[in-house]
Amino acid sequence: MLENIIIIAVIALIIGIAGGYVYKAKKSGNKCIGCPHSASCGEKNCTCNKK
Repeated sequence: MLENIIIIAVIALIIGIAGGYVYKAKKSGNKCIGCPHSASCGEKNCTCNKK
């Protein structure tokens, strides 16, 4: 029982940290999160995912 609570808490913490990162990145104006050029990369001209 306690193991399940700890696992759920760790997963919730990871999701919370990831959500906070996305929120902070969007608030600072990054349009393509995770892209090394996200400050100057827009969704339409982003070449990060294209190979």
